[in-house]
Amino acid sequence: MKTIKHILSIVAVSALLASCIGDLNVTPIDPNISTADKVLTSEEAFTAYLAGVYTGFATSGYYGANGSASISGLDGGASQYIRGLYHHSELTTDESVCGWNDQTIKNFHWMNWTTDDTFIYAFYSRIFMQVSAANEFIREAQASNLAFSSKEELIAEARVLRAIAYFHAIDNFGNVPFADETSVVGSFPEQIKRADLFAWLEEELKDLINNSALAAPRGNGFARADKGVAKFLLAKLYLNAQVYTNTPRWDDCANVLKDLMDDGYNLHTTSAGNFTPYQELFLADNNRCTDEIIFAVEQDGINTTSYGATNYLIFASTGGEMDPALLGISSGWGGLRTTPEFYDKFSNNDARNLFYTTTQQKSIDDIGDFTNGYAFMKFRNIKSDGNPGQELGFVDTDFPMMRYADVLLMAAECAARGANIDGLTAFNQVRARAGMPAANGLSLNDILDERGRELYQECWRRSDLIRFGVFTSGYNWQWKGNVKEGKDVDSYRTLFPIPDSDRLANTGLEQNPGY
Repeated sequence: MKTIKHILSIVAVSALLASCIGDLNVTPIDPNISTADKVLTSEEAFTAYLAGVYTGFATSGYYGANGSASISGLDGGASQYIRGLYHHSELTTDESVCGWNDQTIKNFHWMNWTTDDTFIYAFYSRIFMQVSAANEFIREAQASNLAFSSKEELIAEARVLRAIAYFHAIDNFGNVPFADETSVVGSFPEQIKRADLFAWLEEELKDLINNSALAAPRGNGFARADKGVAKFLLAKLYLNAQVYTNTPRWDDCANVLKDLMDDGYNLHTTSAGNFTPYQELFLADNNRCTDEIIFAVEQDGINTTSYGATNYLIFASTGGEMDPALLGISSGWGGLRTTPEFYDKFSNNDARNLFYTTTQQKSIDDIGDFTNGYAFMKFRNIKSDGNPGQELGFVDTDFPMMRYADVLLMAAECAARGANIDGLTAFNQVRARAGMPAANGLSLNDILDERGRELYQECWRRSDLIRFGVFTSGYNWQWKGNVKEGKDVDSYRTLFPIPDSDRLANTGLEQNPGY
C-alpha cells in the first residue's frame, strides 16, 4: 500500500486519457508516459495538467472506471473521492445506510470503525493525493520559465482545489499531515494541529479571494474553481469554527455569505417541464443549473467514468422492485437507503421528498436487506427533457459539491446564532422553492432539519450533526451504535482516526484521542 510519504511526493495527476472538465476540454498528461520537464512546454500542456488535478475528484485512477486505481487495497470504485466522502459524511448519520457486506462498510453506520479500516485509509489517502497533485502543479508552474497569460490563474485554481481537499481533511481527521508547494518532496510531512490548519486555510482562502488572477464568481465556466468557490469554502470554515478551534466565528461567516449573495447566484427556480426545479439540480444535464451550482465534480458517461461519485449514488440507490429505467441506468446495485427517522422529516408535498417507498418497508429490521428502508431517487441519469444520459452503464450527472441553497441555509443558521444577517428571508426562499409554507421564526432545530431536507446525499450531514451537537449523543436513529433502536456512542467519534498504515510509515504522527 502507498503511504502518505509516497503520496505527497509523487506527481498525482489522476486522469482519464480524454477528460472533460468544464472548459478544460483537453487530454490530461499521463505521468506514466512522460516526465514533467518533457511535456510542460506550452500553455496547453499546463492546462492539461490542471485538468488531471480536477479529474482526481471525479475518477479512481489514470484510466477511468476499468483501469488501475490510484489507491491500492480496494477496487477503484470504493476508493473514489466522492464515494469516500459519502461513506464518511452520510453513512455515519441518519441519512443513509448501506446493506452490502463489503469489508467494513456497515461499520460506518454502526459507528464502530477502527484505526485499520480500509475505507477510512482509502479516503484519507485520496484526500492527500489531491493535495499532492495540486502541490506538484503549483511547483511546476512556478518553476517554469515558460510565460503564458493564464499561468497565475491556473496556479490560483490549483490552490482552490487544494483547499477543498484540506477542508475535507480538517473536517474528517482534524490533526493531519501537512505539505504545500514549499515542502521538501519525498520527506515525511509534519502533522499540523487542527486549529493551525484552520488558520492556514483561512489565510489561503482570503488571499485567493483577493487574488486578481483567480476568476470572479461565475466567471470561469461550469465546474471550474473561482472566487465564488473560495468564498463558499471560507464561509464553511467559519461556520464550523467552533468545532475546529473552539472559537465561534458566526459574524465572520455572515459577512462572507453577504458577499456571496451579491455575486449573482440564485436558486434554480425554472423548470424545463418534466421535473421540478429542485430535481433538475440532480439530473444528467444539471450543468445547465449554473444559476445555483457554485462548484460541481463532473461526470460523463463516456469520457469521465468511475464507480464512485454520482454513478455510485444512482446505481447503489437502486434495487428491489425499482425500475432502473426511471433512473436512467441499466440495473441497480441495491445498497443505499434512508432511515425512518430521516424520512419522517419530510412532508408528502415537499418537492424534495424523492424516495421510493412502494415496495419498501420503512423500518430497517435487517440492514442487509435492500427492501428495508426507503430508497433514494434524488440523483438520476435522466435529462430534464425526460431522456436518459449518453450511457446506461455510466452516468452524466455531475455532483453538486457547493450550491447557493446551502449559502441561504448557512445565512439562516448564522442569524439564529446571533449574527447580523437576514436569515429568515434566506430560509424562506429555500422553503418556497420546495413548496413549503414560510416560517415565522428560526430555531436551530428547524434549521438542522431543513438542511437535511435540502442537502441530503450531498455530503454535509455528518458535519451538520456535529456542529449542532447531536452526532454522537442526544439524537439517535436506527442501527446507530449497532442496535436497531439506535444508541449514543463515544464522543471521540466526531473525528476519524489517522490510519494505522500511515502512522506506521510516519512515526511522527499522533493518533486522534480515543483511538
